[in-house]
Amino acid sequence: MSNQPETTLDASHAAPPLKVLVFSMASLNLALRVELVYKVLNSTPIYGSGVNGVGIVHMGDREVTVLNLQQRLFQSSNTNENYKQGYLIVIQNTVGELYGIPVETVPALMDVPLSSIRVLPESFRNADTLGIASHVAVICQLETNLTLFLLDVDSTTKLS
Repeated sequence: MSNQPETTLDASHAAPPLKVLVFSMASLNLALRVELVYKVLNSTPIYGSGVNGVGIVHMGDREVTVLNLQQRLFQSSNTNENYKQGYLIVIQNTVGELYGIPVETVPALMDVPLSSIRVLPESFRNADTLGIASHVAVICQLETNLTLFLLDVDSTTKLS
């Protein structure tokens, strides 16, 4: 028998939760890791034709490409007009480019336990427009589970 003390895992040794910014788009709950969020702006004019779900906003002395995810995910005719009263989540991809994602309601900050996050299958990512998400988190709540799709910022910002 060893004289080593028994080690047990307790809450102080648990992995810290992932901090995400959560927003709704149609029936989906989408999330971005907080460290990828550059800024959240109140409604701001978006310029562009609206045809391809891409526009531009002026942010200080910079121009930021805006991606209408509602249009891209659901192939809807939803134009940038719908976001005049909403918010713009400005994200930074891994090469430092800024992109804006317009949302209708204020995004929420949430802690997601790492144990609730799972990798999305590559077959799903290749077949669905929601393939811009890399992971899914299922969070148990009182009445119903909350499903969050965590966006892959580099897949999200691809313009093709």
